[in-house]
Amino acid sequence: MSSKALDYENLNENVKKCQYAVRGELYLRASELQKEGKKIIFTNVGNPHALGQKPLTFPRQVIALCQAPFLLDDPNVGLVFPADAIARAKQFLGMTSGGLGAYSDSRGIPGVRKEVAEFIERRDGYPSDPELIFLTDGASKGVMQILNSIIRGPSDGILVPVPQYPLYSASIQLLGGSLVPYYLEETANWGLDINDLRQSVAQARYKGITVRAMVIINPGNPTGQCLSVANLKQIIQFCHQENLVLLGDEVYQQNIYQDERPFISARKVLLDMGLPLSKEVQLVSFHTVSKGYWGECGQRGGYFEMTNIPPKAVEEIYKVASISLSPNVPGQIFMGLMVNPPKPGDISYDQYVRESKGILESLRRRAHMMTDGFNSCRNVVCNFTEGAMYSFPQIRLPPRAIETANKLGKAPDVFYCLRLLEATGISTVPGSGFGQKEGVFHLRTTILPAEEDMPAIMENFKKFNDEFMEKYEDHKGYSRM
Repeated sequence: MSSKALDYENLNENVKKCQYAVRGELYLRASELQKEGKKIIFTNVGNPHALGQKPLTFPRQVIALCQAPFLLDDPNVGLVFPADAIARAKQFLGMTSGGLGAYSDSRGIPGVRKEVAEFIERRDGYPSDPELIFLTDGASKGVMQILNSIIRGPSDGILVPVPQYPLYSASIQLLGGSLVPYYLEETANWGLDINDLRQSVAQARYKGITVRAMVIINPGNPTGQCLSVANLKQIIQFCHQENLVLLGDEVYQQNIYQDERPFISARKVLLDMGLPLSKEVQLVSFHTVSKGYWGECGQRGGYFEMTNIPPKAVEEIYKVASISLSPNVPGQIFMGLMVNPPKPGDISYDQYVRESKGILESLRRRAHMMTDGFNSCRNVVCNFTEGAMYSFPQIRLPPRAIETANKLGKAPDVFYCLRLLEATGISTVPGSGFGQKEGVFHLRTTILPAEEDMPAIMENFKKFNDEFMEKYEDHKGYSRM
C-alpha cells in the first residue's frame, strides 16, 4: 500500500522537529499515572484554577449575564447580580453585533480595544491607539501571529532568552526560522549581559543568519526575574543599534513578589527615552487574562499592541488575522474586564480588591515558601521568584545519576523529574525543556499549589531529593555551573 500524506514519515518536518516540554514526556507520564489512580500535583504548567485558585467574582458575574442575556430581562436579576455587573454586561452586549455568539472584527471588538488602549495609557503615561491593538485567543496566538509575520525562512533568526518558555522555540521551529539563544546568568539572578547578546548576534551572522527580532520575557518564565529600567534601556538601545523588532512578553506583569523591582513596560521605557529611539524602535507587547490574579487560562483572552510598526505592515497583519475571522468573544470580554475593573465607589469594588489582593499576597508567601524549601534541600540552589509563577531550581546531580540517565537514554534532568513524579506525584518540567548551559540541570515548578498544601509538597520533595542524592552520591563532585 502506498504511503499517505498524513502518515508520520510524510508529515511536515517542522511539525516533527518542534518540541513543547510543558506538555511533553513528563506530562504524558503524569497523565498515565493519574489514570491508574495516583494523585498527581500538576505543577508543570501555569494553570492557576486547575490548582485551586478561585475565579474572581465580578468578571464571572458579567460574563454569565453576557452568555445568558435573557437573565437581564428577568425582573429579579437585581436580587442575584449587583447593579454594576448588570450595567457592564449591557455595555459589552451593546458593543457586539449579536451577542457572544457572533463574530467580532478580526482585530477584536472596537470598544474593548479602546478599553485596552486606556489601560495602557494609565499604566505608561502615554496615549495608545486602539487601531494598533489586536485582541487574540490568549497571548500565545498573538506571539505566533507576529513571528509568522517576521520569519521568512531558515536564515531568519529570533533572539530568545535561555532558559526560555518553549512557546518560542516550538513556534520558531514550526515556522521554519532559526532560534538564536542568548543566555541569562543564573549567578546574577538570571541577569542579562549585553556583551553576551552581541556575541550571540555575531555568531548567528557568521552562520549566515539574519537576526530580525529579540524576545524578552518580563517577568521571566521560567526564571522569575524582573527586568530593571537600566536593563530595559540597554535592550532598547541594542535593538536600535542592531535594527531588531523587540517582542515584549509581559503576561506576568501583575505577578510581582518584591518591592525593589516593580514591573515597568518596555513601551514606557522606550517612550521615556525620547527621540530618535521612541519613533524608530519597533516594539510588539503581549498581555493575557491567563496570568496575574485572574488566572483565566481557559478563557483564552489576550492582546498585542504595536509601536512604530508602519501602516502597510499593520494592514498585512490584519489580513492574516482575518483568515481566522474572529478571536473568541468571551475571551475579549474578559480582557475588557481585566483592563477596566470595578472602580472606587462601584458596588463590586471592595470585593474585587479583597479577592485580587488576597490572591497576590498568597502568591508572594508561596514564592518565599518554595524558594526557601528548595534552598533547604541537599544539592539544590534556587534564586528567589521575583515575579511570574515559577521556581527554577538548579539540581546538582551526582555523576552516578548522570551515568544512569545516559544508560537509560534519558536527559539527566528528565531522569530526575521522572523519579520525582513516580515517588511523589509532583509533575514538573525538566530544565532541558527550556534550555540551559551544558552540564547544568534544573526543573521548573509553578508556585500555584494551594498555600495550605505547600508545606507538605515541599516536605515530600525534600524527602525524595534526600533519598535520591543518598542513592547516587559518590562524593566525587557534582554537576555545577
